[in-house]
Amino acid sequence: MQQPTPLERRLDAAAHRLLARAPARGLRAGLVEFAVFVVKQAWACVFGASLLVVIVVVRVWWPDDAAVAPNDALTVAAVLIQVAMVSFRLETGRELWVIVLFHIAGTAMEVFKTDAGSWTYAADGILRIGGVPLFSGFMYAAVGSYLVRVHRLFDLGFRRYPPVWATTVVAIAVYANFFTHHFWWDARVLLFAAVIALWLPTIMHARVWRRVIRIPVLAAFAGVALFIYLAENIGTGAGAWLYPDQLDGWQPVSPSKLGSWFLLMIISVVMVTWVYPPRAVKDDRRRTPSTEPESGAGDGDA
Repeated sequence: MQQPTPLERRLDAAAHRLLARAPARGLRAGLVEFAVFVVKQAWACVFGASLLVVIVVVRVWWPDDAAVAPNDALTVAAVLIQVAMVSFRLETGRELWVIVLFHIAGTAMEVFKTDAGSWTYAADGILRIGGVPLFSGFMYAAVGSYLVRVHRLFDLGFRRYPPVWATTVVAIAVYANFFTHHFWWDARVLLFAAVIALWLPTIMHARVWRRVIRIPVLAAFAGVALFIYLAENIGTGAGAWLYPDQLDGWQPVSPSKLGSWFLLMIISVVMVTWVYPPRAVKDDRRRTPSTEPESGAGDGDA
């Protein structure tokens, strides 16, 4: 089990006290499990949600005559959020390295994609690389932050997880295809087939409170990709960036982007496994707080 942060240990202890008398069976028990699931997911999303709120606030209410350009304000805000995450011990140092790697990989892709005309940002501010404001890398870091936190909060375990070397090869191919399909053959269909072949047998076990839920890992990937797609609609709706078909007036992001986000999930998940190797499930019996040590977020952190 990955160790929780000090703040998460305190929250976990409070959650244990609050839920100690919760019923173990029946409708109320199910509602408690659902509530804990939602709160854990919200806690895992704290970086991305904070960044999305800042994007909307800056884009909607930032004064036109402000001395600081909106994109620069977003970059400064993103840095402050990241500093706060570390300062308040919401992230561990080990996780921060993964997030930095997400930031670098994401920014590199942003520079290439904007140059290729895949999407555009407002040409303002000085904190940018070419036409890419530096806050864009933090959007990829937000995905990384969510994945490393959910890995810990739900004490994730896996059955029949593919070899990490094989998933790494596929992730590298996926990342390369985001670049090469602009001037060569688009291998997306082949990559989807490879992803399905590797992860189709894999079942993810996630501990909520008293119950362990089991879900095909491909379904989990698709669910996260859907939420990222919804967040992308909010971001483009606020004008943080725009796709070519949105330049003459905003419209929902093309559903075809769901496939892109699904493949991005593969890169993201593999990068997380470099720090948190997939833990094989040895005993998936339902466990209760009374049979588990109060060791952190995975034990019932809400």
